[in-house]
Amino acid sequence: MRNIPLNLAAHMADGATTLCHCWKLIRRDGVSFGFTDHDRDLDFGGTVFAARSGLEAAEATAELGFVVGGGEVSGALMSAGLTEDDISSGLYDDASVETWLVNWNNVEERLLLDIGSIGEIRRSDGSFIAEVRGLMHRYDEERGRLFRATCSADLGDAKCRVNLSSPAYAATGAVTRTDGFLGIAASGIDFADGWCTGGKLTWLSGSNAGVSVEIKVHRAIGGTDEFDLWQRAPQAIQAGDTFRVTAGCDKTHGMCRRKFRNVANFRGFPHMPGNDFIIRMPRQGEPGLDGGSFFK
Repeated sequence: MRNIPLNLAAHMADGATTLCHCWKLIRRDGVSFGFTDHDRDLDFGGTVFAARSGLEAAEATAELGFVVGGGEVSGALMSAGLTEDDISSGLYDDASVETWLVNWNNVEERLLLDIGSIGEIRRSDGSFIAEVRGLMHRYDEERGRLFRATCSADLGDAKCRVNLSSPAYAATGAVTRTDGFLGIAASGIDFADGWCTGGKLTWLSGSNAGVSVEIKVHRAIGGTDEFDLWQRAPQAIQAGDTFRVTAGCDKTHGMCRRKFRNVANFRGFPHMPGNDFIIRMPRQGEPGLDGGSFFK
């Protein structure tokens, strides 16, 4: 049961009300924005909620139990302070959203309706509709370790412990040739062919500075390094844009041993039997079916 503050409850019991909605958007980098569907700015909790932002509630749902509820908000990209470039760059992925019901005539009379996070964002013709997911969607996320053959850590994180600042695993370069969005070429990287396949490229300068993307294919051809990216760059890539690339890892036990010499920190179960072993029929006299270890 939701507890409504007494002063707000008394206001809502009147014949006429002065209520509006406010949204506080908090990106993962800590930058926050405030929006309201009222016709003038409101200020409370240390945040200014901008009016005339074009932001409004489009849909809201509530579910019992552990079903994911939520809603949608819609608005104009530029007038809401949310640009298409920022959205394409992933700055608003999984951003936190607080939804408030506020008496615009006395902002002390307010109620926190919901806390959610930004899900899918649909854009067209200068406007957007953002899905707001309720807290229950966190239960759909994978957490903890998984029993699988490949490593569950990400290369270079606290569990993996590979030092990606080492020159053996990272390098910087500048674009010499590009198709503008998905493919680039550079010189002076000095890594073996395929060394960065599956790794990460982070833009250091240019219109995409600060954006990171996974590397689909790395080719070293005659002193030139070519990179095909998995995700289209938000802004056009230009010759001279600088970037940093890191080595790639397919998360197998063999690569961890050969490429990174990091088996002590491998977070997978490489000797677990696969589906083919489980479903195939045993053959009489076949070695390894005595209940002992396969890896003596």
